[in-house]
Amino acid sequence: MKVLVYSAKKFELPFLEKANDGSHDFTFITERLTSETAMKALGHKAVSIFSADDPSPIVLEKLKDFGVKYITLRSAGYDNINVAQAKKLGFKVANAPDYSPNAIAEHAVALLQTFNRRIVVSQEQIHKNNFSLDHLVGMDIHNKKVGVMGTGRIGRVLVKIMYGFGCSLFANDTLVDEALQSEYGVTYVSKEELSRQVDILFICLPLTSMTYHLLDASFLKQLENKPIIVNVARGAIVKTVDMFNALNEGWVSGYATDVYEKESGVFFYDHSDDSYIQDPHLIRLLNHPKILLTPHQAFATNEALKNIAEQTIESLHAWDMGKAAKHELQS
Repeated sequence: MKVLVYSAKKFELPFLEKANDGSHDFTFITERLTSETAMKALGHKAVSIFSADDPSPIVLEKLKDFGVKYITLRSAGYDNINVAQAKKLGFKVANAPDYSPNAIAEHAVALLQTFNRRIVVSQEQIHKNNFSLDHLVGMDIHNKKVGVMGTGRIGRVLVKIMYGFGCSLFANDTLVDEALQSEYGVTYVSKEELSRQVDILFICLPLTSMTYHLLDASFLKQLENKPIIVNVARGAIVKTVDMFNALNEGWVSGYATDVYEKESGVFFYDHSDDSYIQDPHLIRLLNHPKILLTPHQAFATNEALKNIAEQTIESLHAWDMGKAAKHELQS
């Protein structure tokens, strides 16, 4: 099968090539899938896209006209594609949901502790021969009340990690995980009760119409313990302008995030040689003293990239044999 891989990154190519092992005819391009680049898929039966790509309805129409039948997402999240619309147009779509919840959860804890223990500030200071501790005081994580919004694959791993720290654990989700309740003492509470309880809050939710800007001013001003908020889900779950206000008003002690709601076209690319960054909100994120930002790198481990590649090839193999893919998405 001829496959066009959009948004191909140098770090993932060895994993995709090894998993493919010559089975499919891959073409790698660095460009994102957009309305302008859709024509590059002409002559390809399948495309592989990333979370930053744009398979919007008009783009899907173009892909269909160019003969594409299959779409694989090299990500667990699929909020960037309307699966129902894709299926209506005759596409089969699959994601890579099981690549490594450990990678994401571990990065969340790294964000928490990097912010909490002022690691970035510490490094900046000592490189200037400043070895004082005046601005490096953090807090013990032990005995803190930790909230997890979303106890799916990633949230479950985070619960286990924070249980190891000796934390009291609270969760909010539409589904209650009884195993987490019995084994790790997780207490499921409402979003409002969560806001009253926690010292640390992890966001592990999918982006949907229900979770879009879920953390806005009305929620953030309810936070009683001025928590550190860690986001390893999707940027648009947090209303960025309201987070700035929450930090400035002291409702939130810190925001450590791997995602940003307008990251598309910016994250995953090297803009160090140009003046591409024009977004005033992103500039504020980069310079706010109470914000720690990483460029959507939580998934980037050897194990996760291997699994993403293997699940991508697995879907292509199934479709090539006329079968349904294991991770085929349903509308």
